[in-house]
Amino acid sequence: MENYRIEKDTLGEVRVPVNKYWGAQTQRSKENFKIGSEKMPLEVIYGLVFIKKAAAIVNFQLGKLSEEKMKAIIKVCDSIHNGDLNEHFPLVVWQTGSGTQSNMNVNEVIANLANEWLKDQDASFGKIHPNDDVNMSQSSNDTFPTAMHIAAYTKIVEELLPAISGLKSTLLEKEKDFSKIIKIGRTHLQDATPLTLGQEISGWRVMLEKCERMITGASKFLLDLAIGGTAVGTGINAPSQFGDKVADQISILTGYPFRSSENKFHALTSHDEIVHVHGALKALAADLMKIANDVRWLASGPRSGIGEISIPANEPGSSIMPGKVNPTQSEALTMIACQVFGNDAAISFAASQGNFELNVFKPVIINNFIQSIRLLADGIKSFNKNCVLGLEANEEIIKEHVNRSLMLVTALNPHIGYEKAAEIAKLAFKDNCSLKEAAIKIGYVSEQQFSNWVRPENMI
Repeated sequence: MENYRIEKDTLGEVRVPVNKYWGAQTQRSKENFKIGSEKMPLEVIYGLVFIKKAAAIVNFQLGKLSEEKMKAIIKVCDSIHNGDLNEHFPLVVWQTGSGTQSNMNVNEVIANLANEWLKDQDASFGKIHPNDDVNMSQSSNDTFPTAMHIAAYTKIVEELLPAISGLKSTLLEKEKDFSKIIKIGRTHLQDATPLTLGQEISGWRVMLEKCERMITGASKFLLDLAIGGTAVGTGINAPSQFGDKVADQISILTGYPFRSSENKFHALTSHDEIVHVHGALKALAADLMKIANDVRWLASGPRSGIGEISIPANEPGSSIMPGKVNPTQSEALTMIACQVFGNDAAISFAASQGNFELNVFKPVIINNFIQSIRLLADGIKSFNKNCVLGLEANEEIIKEHVNRSLMLVTALNPHIGYEKAAEIAKLAFKDNCSLKEAAIKIGYVSEQQFSNWVRPENMI
């Protein structure tokens, strides 16, 4: 049987498990919102904890909080950031749309732990209160959107961009390795003029480079923080310089150049920055979908498909067909892309619902955003490690496809014209013969002319 203690809030008494550091408001949320299994992302919790630590420092500097209370709050915040207390943040995403209950969850855990630490120090300067001390000069309406930006920016810089860089480096190596391998190009899923396998892969690499630049550029808007706006953007109950000073402290704590938003009325009710950045994430997902699909098409078969490249055999591909190898990494990555597209739709709609002074769809916005980054980063790393690094060219098949292609006839256009070249291609297709045989049969070019003019290495 679980033991409980009694916690109080403005609505009365609540029973809380004795081994948990949260308080009454967290417990009420836990009981009232038994919806789904999606927990508030820890990245958001850690973002809130950065705010609480920074606010304690600033409130002390402004003479509003004692040094002893500041030190106790800082000590607990550091412990949370070490990952020691994750179990004490149990709330689901599907709660109040302002994130108030998760903000209070953090306030309560910090206050209870800080009081426990102060008690051990035999301190006599009073008890730390979750609202009056930990939440001093703040409102959930400015702390939660601030935590959203801290979490989103940090996740992008520390996880997604390194993953993109890793795959980009692998593609550059493959581009160099395959720079001399001439293959047939394809447009509309039909044969086209030749290019090298290295050139084809260079297109994939540049997709990543451009997405990297777009994400980096868009993410700069996340550096603006809502802190200091308090309830509706006016900054009520906070010193006028509080937002700037806390943003400065958050920059020191995180190492990133966060700043206080110039207009807090915008910062509380609009999430256009996150919509903008997620648009860049969607662009990345679209390019990853293309790359992953190209890989599985080029590796298809391997004998009855295109089969121009081979991919690593990481696991058995079938429960009934022995020896089958499936493009599982491509499939995982394309599913991730689908999820990101769905997340973008949800984020866009939720962000459009800023009513008057506050958007109250914040938890679903940041949950979907964090999921997109996590899936993209993990998916890219897995695709790189388990597929692209082991990608090899099947040169004999590539050569055979080039030699059989009817689109090599394009090289004759400058010499005999489009219409005569088309006649040669149609005859070759009709008689199931080579272009060279058709060209000589129809009499438009000699054997020597064909050999001189139709050279794949001169068409790339």
